[in-house]
Amino acid sequence: MKRLIINFFSFAIVVAAVLSPDASASQRRRVVVMRHPQPVRRALVVHRGYPIRRVLPGLVVVRPTHGTVVVRAPLVYLPAVAWTRTVVVMPPRERLVWQDSEIIEREEGWVDSNFGVDSDGNALFLDINGNARLNFAEVTFANGNVQVVDFNEQTHGTGIYKLLDFADGRHVSTVRILAKSESDDTKLAVYLSK
Repeated sequence: MKRLIINFFSFAIVVAAVLSPDASASQRRRVVVMRHPQPVRRALVVHRGYPIRRVLPGLVVVRPTHGTVVVRAPLVYLPAVAWTRTVVVMPPRERLVWQDSEIIEREEGWVDSNFGVDSDGNALFLDINGNARLNFAEVTFANGNVQVVDFNEQTHGTGIYKLLDFADGRHVSTVRILAKSESDDTKLAVYLSK
């Protein structure tokens, strides 16, 4: 019986040592915080004949194209269109044929976002949620024509804006936007309507 009591007390001491605050603190589950990798900056690429003549940012964060689109015709730059900031109402859902979005963060600096549209439509809309400094947008059509919209590096706040209107209907291959978030983060959404 004495032996049983001694074994019981020995067991109680071991359990108390294991469950002591110091021991349990070292056994707590560790949480590892995964941080996004640092954005890779690359030289901004524009081709010969690019219609904007001002100095463009040198290094930008390049986001890969959303979707794969092949433009078979050689690129021909049309004269740049100066963008007029006009807040509009989004067309009804049944008229929207394509949409995509990108979130850019302040610490990334200038971000070169590329959207593979590959759809027919009549107008492009830009929905900004946050504050963004916009440099240019580049709309590439299936026939190889590229329409550059010059934002002239102005800052624009939350709202829905008409990006480009082409009432004759066109097949849009890609949309490229060079922007910089002036909020902690900014969501840019692009819509194509018919």
